[in-house]
Amino acid sequence: MKIRITVGNVSLEAELNDSPTAKKIASILPFEGGFQTWGDEIYFEIPVSAGLEPGAKEEVSVGDLGYWPPGNAFCIFFGPTPMSHGDKIIPASAVNIVGRVLGDATRLKEVMGESRVVLEAI
Repeated sequence: MKIRITVGNVSLEAELNDSPTAKKIASILPFEGGFQTWGDEIYFEIPVSAGLEPGAKEEVSVGDLGYWPPGNAFCIFFGPTPMSHGDKIIPASAVNIVGRVLGDATRLKEVMGESRVVLEAI
């Protein structure tokens, strides 16, 4: 399923995968809310509850979309986090990979001062 992620004047197309968690996320769209940042990661609580799936990752890539079970949080990774070292992007703890940004996720660095995020199906 293709989605659009909008933060300020940056709008990115992304794709959710077919995982059980991604399907739960798709069912709550559209979603709008505030977000927080942790290094070059945007994350925000969503009304989805899911545990870790087989294949959950403790290292992610630029553009990965994740779901972090401890915070019921949707995560957009676009660079290093405070736990990263070298070229590795490390979440706070394992995340379910639920999709991927199709464009240049690093554009989110331009809108770190914004306060709202919108997820919508396209």
